[in-house]
Amino acid sequence: MLISATDLGVFVTAALMLNLTPGNDMMFVLGQSAKSGARSGVAASLGIATGSLVHLGLVALGVGALLARHPQAFDLIRYAGAAYLLWLAWKAWSATGHLAVGDHEATSALVAWRDGTLVNVFNPKVIVFMFAFLPPFVHPENGSPLLQLLILGTIFNIGGTLINILAAVFAGRLASALSGNFNLARGFARVTAVVFLVLAARLAFSRS
Repeated sequence: MLISATDLGVFVTAALMLNLTPGNDMMFVLGQSAKSGARSGVAASLGIATGSLVHLGLVALGVGALLARHPQAFDLIRYAGAAYLLWLAWKAWSATGHLAVGDHEATSALVAWRDGTLVNVFNPKVIVFMFAFLPPFVHPENGSPLLQLLILGTIFNIGGTLINILAAVFAGRLASALSGNFNLARGFARVTAVVFLVLAARLAFSRS
């Protein structure tokens, strides 16, 4: 058996607790839902899942260890991610001339998916985290380490995606309920901008 029932139970429990802890991904999803509705937030969640799959592939290739050994490359990627978040913050802050809350046209599903993917891909802490969190649950004596790694990473990604989608739906419904008030709509847009600014700062100035 590739992964024992005991190891799988421990892993799923740990992964669930980690996924339930609000982090950059969930904050980004909540910001998208508040700005453009649940549909946009769900699309952003799927984008984050896509980015996580990219990171999982890089972990399988050993790139996580490479980034850990070369801080300059790590910093270059995270600064690029911070710059992208700053751009998103500016877009959210400046998009206050119309009713943004619940307006699904404000951010199309494809754009939200793209933004979620890029925000996740440009966060090298995700790959370093995966490189640290997944291998302890891999046991070469049980079979292919690569296959075990991919299975565990996929389970972790699915759990995180489902939780982010639930958060997106909740935030989107709340935003839709308040969408008739222009001042609230403008407030939501600016809160979203502040959220993106905080995420950019966390990515740019915090160290792993």
